Amino acid sequence: MAKPDSFQLEIVDRLSDIPANQWNALLAKDAGPFLRHEFLSALEETSCVGGNTGWQVAHLTLKDGAQLIGAMPLYLKQHSYGEFVFDWSWAQAYEQQGMEYFPKALCAIPFTPVQGPRILSDKTVDLEAVQKKLIAGLKTLVTQNNLSSAHILFPTASEAKGFQEQGFMLRDSVQFHWHNQGFEHFEQFLAALTMKRRKNIRREREQVARELINFRHVPGGSSSNADWEFFYRCYENTYVEHQSSPYLSEAFFKLWAQRMPENLHLIIAERSGNPIAASLLVVNPITSKAYGRYWGALEHVPCLHFETAYYQAIEYCIAKNIQTFEGGAQGEHKMARGFLPTTIQSAHFIADPQFAKAVQHFLNREHQGIGAYVDELAEHSPLKSSKVQP
Repeated sequence: MAKPDSFQLEIVDRLSDIPANQWNALLAKDAGPFLRHEFLSALEETSCVGGNTGWQVAHLTLKDGAQLIGAMPLYLKQHSYGEFVFDWSWAQAYEQQGMEYFPKALCAIPFTPVQGPRILSDKTVDLEAVQKKLIAGLKTLVTQNNLSSAHILFPTASEAKGFQEQGFMLRDSVQFHWHNQGFEHFEQFLAALTMKRRKNIRREREQVARELINFRHVPGGSSSNADWEFFYRCYENTYVEHQSSPYLSEAFFKLWAQRMPENLHLIIAERSGNPIAASLLVVNPITSKAYGRYWGALEHVPCLHFETAYYQAIEYCIAKNIQTFEGGAQGEHKMARGFLPTTIQSAHFIADPQFAKAVQHFLNREHQGIGAYVDELAEHSPLKSSKVQP
């Protein structure tokens, strides 16, 4: 086994400089599709990150000679958009003290609030040694380049503990996930809910059905350019309606579909054969998970969002025996549709000792608040019995 003393850290500013097979060889079986070279490099090649986006590519890699043995997906950020863990108040406090918060180091999957490994490691090398070397290297990167901080978004629970042991502070956040309890059909899922939730879902589905809207499910391998062009119109319109600009481009979605069709599933709503709305599922058969990523519509139909993005997705998960459906960040309204709150963590290193102390006090208070919030949510569980757990 290689000795840690021989390990060398390097910064890579283009993932294309690393062969896909070398990067993907570092991924554990449960790493998921968002860490694959195909996904991350597509973001770079279509200019969704890099350039003037505020996401400077700076992947941290670990080598033993010429062999890649570890890596962290890393970016230097000039803002906090597209992260889903909000630190704008930290940046404002920094600026009020005459200090610069940006750029900061961010280890994350861009625009994707999905938990998973953030430290990638060769299976033949001691994971703990790789982890310690990469975390130490990240802290050195921060201090040597006068960065304010480093942030690890949604790592695994074991990784979060490793970061904490090296001086990172942990921060809680809440997501809402749907769990398959051996359901054979949608009605069986409804039967597991309280009467109030069950009646509400049926009423919402009936509203959409009265509009004579049908749904077309398109596996990534069967999708066409026209499907993705329509989906992008819907996705883009969601941002336009909120007076903002989309993070991702049509070119990215087409490239993603070309490279990873087995992980993508489109749900397209149609009226009289004309498409009017769409949502996207990212599917990971290995971990039996599906991720609801994007949704949009070209016209407003009451409850169409819930039907397209949630109920059609749940039906798909039941049909495919997928065990967990993650509906994305935030959204208490998901509980009324059968989703349950899940607490996940992020890790944060603040270079300035005094500011780090203040942030730690803030996180301690926030942790207590989130604990109380989750307890309160549990009292409003959509399930018949609070004893039923995922």
